Amino acid sequence: MMSQYYESSSNKVNTQEHDVIMRGRRLLDITGVKQVESFDNEEFLLETVMGFLAIRGQNLQMKNLDVDKGIVSIKGKVFDLVYIDDQNGDKAKGFFSKLFR
Repeated sequence: MMSQYYESSSNKVNTQEHDVIMRGRRLLDITGVKQVESFDNEEFLLETVMGFLAIRGQNLQMKNLDVDKGIVSIKGKVFDLVYIDDQNGDKAKGFFSKLFR
């Protein structure tokens, strides 16, 4: 099912996989990251090969960033991870403004 989503949503041939590994709710390793859209100590917005991923938490810090390999490591207390599907043409950044009204 994930592979079907991956194939239908990618507009270019990209064999990069996307994984999210959380260790003890304090460390996240994320692969398949295309771009870091925005981040601060409470929220990260990442563009991954499978859509936008929003991470919210407390004292979040980028521990590691390897753009060539598409790997991001984030440390801090993780509250939630949300995938934002851009089906209505809305920018994913609008998600945060709706979330923190």
